[in-house]
Amino acid sequence: MDVISETNALTAQDPVCDACLGRVFAELSFGLTNAVRGRSLRVAAALAADEPYEPSENSECWVCEGIMQKSVFDSYATRCVEAVGSVEYDTYQVGTKTPPLIEENDALLRETADIDIDRGEAFKSAFNREVGKRVGKITGGEVSFERPDVQFLIDPEADTVECSNHSAFVYGRYRKLERDIPQTKWPCNACQGSGYIGQQQCEKCDGVGLLYETSVEQLTAPVVCDVMDGTETSFHGAGREDVDARMLGTGRPFVIEVFEPRRRDINTARLEGDINAFAEEMVEVTGLRLATYDIVERVKELDASKRYRAVVSFDERVDEDAFTQAVSSLENSSIEQRTPRRVSHRRADITRTREVYQMGGELHTPTKAVVDIHTAGGLYVKELISSDEGRTEPSLAELLEVSATVNKLDVTGVYGESVPFEKDTLFRDDRVVESPTQVSPQSSE
Repeated sequence: MDVISETNALTAQDPVCDACLGRVFAELSFGLTNAVRGRSLRVAAALAADEPYEPSENSECWVCEGIMQKSVFDSYATRCVEAVGSVEYDTYQVGTKTPPLIEENDALLRETADIDIDRGEAFKSAFNREVGKRVGKITGGEVSFERPDVQFLIDPEADTVECSNHSAFVYGRYRKLERDIPQTKWPCNACQGSGYIGQQQCEKCDGVGLLYETSVEQLTAPVVCDVMDGTETSFHGAGREDVDARMLGTGRPFVIEVFEPRRRDINTARLEGDINAFAEEMVEVTGLRLATYDIVERVKELDASKRYRAVVSFDERVDEDAFTQAVSSLENSSIEQRTPRRVSHRRADITRTREVYQMGGELHTPTKAVVDIHTAGGLYVKELISSDEGRTEPSLAELLEVSATVNKLDVTGVYGESVPFEKDTLFRDDRVVESPTQVSPQSSE
């Protein structure tokens, strides 16, 4: 059938509103609303038959039950704006739960007129668009089909409007300036974080529920949550350093996810200052900026190399030439490393191969040295020094044939392994920092 014949077959099922008629022919013209398209088809069909044009009554349509009309769109748009309330947002999306009866009527309309059931535009798509563009006119927001700040769900059958306020994300780098501070909250494993075992206060954590008094998360996330007026937060880091290690140099990339934030338009420079004041020189953050939802996976999956500075002690006197030769032989070497004993209770017991890119050091006394190391991500540096009873090969202890212990460890840099990472402005840190090899052992505290 041609378009006029198809129009006649559809309108014969009167009453069909202009919007539902126009939806069937949505692919034939662009820039028109379905209602205008449907009305134009009625006019054309009347002219072709030399009959007077008779407008339809939208509110009586048997297909959409009178929902596809301007007053309904306006009403739901207003309700969407009321549902989001005072929440700040730049992007939004409207979704609609199609009533089963309308879905059946839509199919029946086309089947009766012998028209492809999948032809044209579905009720849901048309309703989303019409309400969505009205929400934009009221609020000035922009529609996003990726990950909007807020999302509305309309259920015409139940006559309800729900609003979901999606997470906001703040990216930056942190420097941990004191030791014995974990990256995230560390619940007590004796009381499972409750502070009590039965009716008794947990002796291991003194009833606090945490093994450590504070963490990088606790010194940063609450401030972000307060400023953005969220309900809670989640801290995501690009790997983590040992609890007893400091994170210096350019810092470690991290992102704080804020759930259900009521504020998004924030001054990140001021937020940075607020966090640093709150952290009282235990932790420092830099380069804070707002980011999108994909930042979490990018940070967590970051393929990064690390630089370390370790203060090492030996149980026997070490010859300076032997030390220099051992350090030199570890540079540009491949290390076979079985999961260290200290983490084997929570990590799979496997052997990994990791690379040492650079290694240098200085023997300050026959039993004390400072070693600087640049390694691939995932290499356990303490065991590279100690050998972990032979679980790491080669190691500094093995090469020197003495027992070696890392007394103090600092992470002095976290860098991308690949060129694309280094060119990524989200992660790149262009600040000039002091080279680890230029830092004296006295500055390791």
